[in-house]
Amino acid sequence: MLSIANTDTDSPDQMSFSSSAATTISGNADILTEILFRTPVKSLLRFKCVSKLWLSLISSPHFSLLHTLRNPNSKPSALFLRKTPSLTGTAESEFVFDFVSLNSNNILSGAPFRALNFADDPSGIKILQSCNGLLLCSSFRRIIGKTTRNYYLYNPTTKQYSTLPPPGDGGGGGRESSNVFGVSLAFDPSKSPHYKVICIRSAVTSIYYYRIDIYSSETRSWRQSGNPFTTSFDMVLTDGVFWNGSIHWISPSGASLRFDVDLECLGTMPVIPGSRVWGERRYRYFGESNGHLHLIEIYGTRTTQFEVFEMERDYSKWFVKYRVDLDDIVTAFPQMVRSYLDTRDMNYYAFSILSLFREENEGQSVLVFHVPGKIVSYNFKDNTFKELRDLAPGKINKKGSLQFGCFDANIYIESLACV
Repeated sequence: MLSIANTDTDSPDQMSFSSSAATTISGNADILTEILFRTPVKSLLRFKCVSKLWLSLISSPHFSLLHTLRNPNSKPSALFLRKTPSLTGTAESEFVFDFVSLNSNNILSGAPFRALNFADDPSGIKILQSCNGLLLCSSFRRIIGKTTRNYYLYNPTTKQYSTLPPPGDGGGGGRESSNVFGVSLAFDPSKSPHYKVICIRSAVTSIYYYRIDIYSSETRSWRQSGNPFTTSFDMVLTDGVFWNGSIHWISPSGASLRFDVDLECLGTMPVIPGSRVWGERRYRYFGESNGHLHLIEIYGTRTTQFEVFEMERDYSKWFVKYRVDLDDIVTAFPQMVRSYLDTRDMNYYAFSILSLFREENEGQSVLVFHVPGKIVSYNFKDNTFKELRDLAPGKINKKGSLQFGCFDANIYIESLACV
């Protein structure tokens, strides 16, 4: 397994030595562990079948912890695309997922799941956020009020999951005492094997104030952080983005909020230069990739041409990182044109931005987006594009209709991180 002899050139003595060395290594836990630390996650999962020793080593929490710390910057390999029940004909609370490989092969072998059924949750399970290989999930319920949801941390690579106690509960199994407006995951395997979950709730003392509770995987409990606070009335607290040690939120009116997870303090971000007045803003993407925070706004009728902004790490400003022109893509995929709309309509071109992937080599950085019937990637450097997936028609197949929006896409990173 670890050493293969060349039968055309190796002598019998060399072949015997090679076989003996492989046997020695595969039977020595210390040497084997050091080799496996350097092995990609996908290969490790296959190597579990080699022997009981290999299975025991790779499955141990200690190995998972050290492998994660030694390989903290794993690259995304695919996207989870959530199909809404109305487009699939499934039950209201049942989501199914498509997987789009970011590699040269269009089909991702061994996709971890088609539906989230790792826990027996009668209301169904949905993804709230993906963060460095882990998925923050919750029960799917459309019940207004203080009904308790279940919250989960799930590793789709190892199939392990953990059920969190209700937010605000110190471990005693109590219920939520106030409305939950948003729950976000903070996990940076380059710094710690532990994760934190940030919950924003209404303050018990006043409906006009919010409070923050923090769950730590290290203590397995919730605790309140800081004093109640206020923020913009339209802050989108359901879609936090973890970057630079903080959770970030934005609003249609241009306001922003960030929470430093380690320092446990609140802050804001600058407004994008040249942003329009409230009511005209159109956020099409807000996310993190490879240590960078990006934001895309689109205005006016020329929605196929737009800029990608990036935030400075010191939060001093947004700056233009990329300029995008999709006119050639419209020519290649004429189904993007909604000819039944006025050409001045902001929705005249049918597309949604799913994700942005930054690489150390800028020539490989791409924007992944959805046009009717297709998933397409766009290369920032040379403005070329390629089709990643041809989609099966949805239940609703109106001309120019889209099956996925930006909030339906989550990044898949192979990881052995413990939950």
